Amino acid sequence: MAKILVIDDERSIRTTLKEILEYEKHDVALASSGPEGLELFYKGGFDIILCDIKMPEMDGLEVLEKIFEHSSETQVIMISGHGNVDTAVQAIKKGAFDFIEKPLDLNRMLITIRNAMDKTHLLTETKVLKKKVRKSFDMIGSSKAIEQVKEIIEKVAPTEARVLITGSNGTGKELVARWLHEKSERSSMPFIEVNCAAIPSELIESELFGHEKGAFTSAIKDRKGKFEQADGGTLFLDEIGDMSLSAQAKVLRALQENKITKVGSDKDINVNVRIIAATNKNMKKEIENNIFREDLYHRLSVILIHVPSLNERTEDIPELAEHFNELICDDYRMPKKEITADAIKELQKINWTGNIREFRNVLERLVILCDKKITGKDVIAFAAPISK
Repeated sequence: MAKILVIDDERSIRTTLKEILEYEKHDVALASSGPEGLELFYKGGFDIILCDIKMPEMDGLEVLEKIFEHSSETQVIMISGHGNVDTAVQAIKKGAFDFIEKPLDLNRMLITIRNAMDKTHLLTETKVLKKKVRKSFDMIGSSKAIEQVKEIIEKVAPTEARVLITGSNGTGKELVARWLHEKSERSSMPFIEVNCAAIPSELIESELFGHEKGAFTSAIKDRKGKFEQADGGTLFLDEIGDMSLSAQAKVLRALQENKITKVGSDKDINVNVRIIAATNKNMKKEIENNIFREDLYHRLSVILIHVPSLNERTEDIPELAEHFNELICDDYRMPKKEITADAIKELQKINWTGNIREFRNVLERLVILCDKKITGKDVIAFAAPISK
């Protein structure tokens, strides 16, 4: 059932639509003019608005503009007895969901309303999912170490500066990269991640730059690389220290010229990407050992962000425990567990060699195996032995 507002200066149209829509179990409100319709709309709660175009005082296109100044998610269906292609195009450009001519085809009207409701439900689900995803990528903690990282992100994210993120495995380097993207002007564009350590050296160039059909045995069709996929957005090169020297040379060229060449092609492709890289290695030693190019390092490390280990910020463990407790219980659709003070103390004693990744896994284990409370004894029994 939808809550629908009908704005039309013809009483017969309003009455007919009200009868039909209420028969279909919708909740219907009526307005005889644009100003009256806007007054009702501003009070809120409408899923769909059916709005006539030709009305005295204020026409439907003006009403449409004012609706979208207030809310861009309301589905507005324009109706008119004086319709033409130009008017329809204008209405759609201004954000209308659809345009229907009078005399109204009631079957089409009902189908359009159903489709508009489907879109509303989809938008709602998307917002919920985005909120859930954002929550899972929250940067939790208020220690001095993590606050310094947050401050750097706030300063650097709006710029186009390349960033090299360092830190041990599991500290949350990808999280920092995602927040740099989310807080940048590129946030509406793709965030593409490449794990350089997970791709065989003979395939890394194809993965990054794409390939032409027939470039090698298994290249059965043209393929876009990660640079092209990230065009306009952010490319996150995780574990950059594991990239082969030949791939490093091509990445250096891409950064210098903003151009790439697919494997098996001699044509340049212009790309506009922001590069964020991460590594768990000591890059100075990698350069000394001729494993990593010094010129590429300097290109990547305009800004350096070091992510502290969990052992360096144990004061954040109470916040992290509550955060993961809520997320995990929500995922498993179970009541949130109580984490006792002695459990927190035991968690703070553990040597977290796997950092946040290990900590989350331990919290998940505790949530699954413990009853309503997670106690210090539970932590000793289920968590501490794993980290020894």
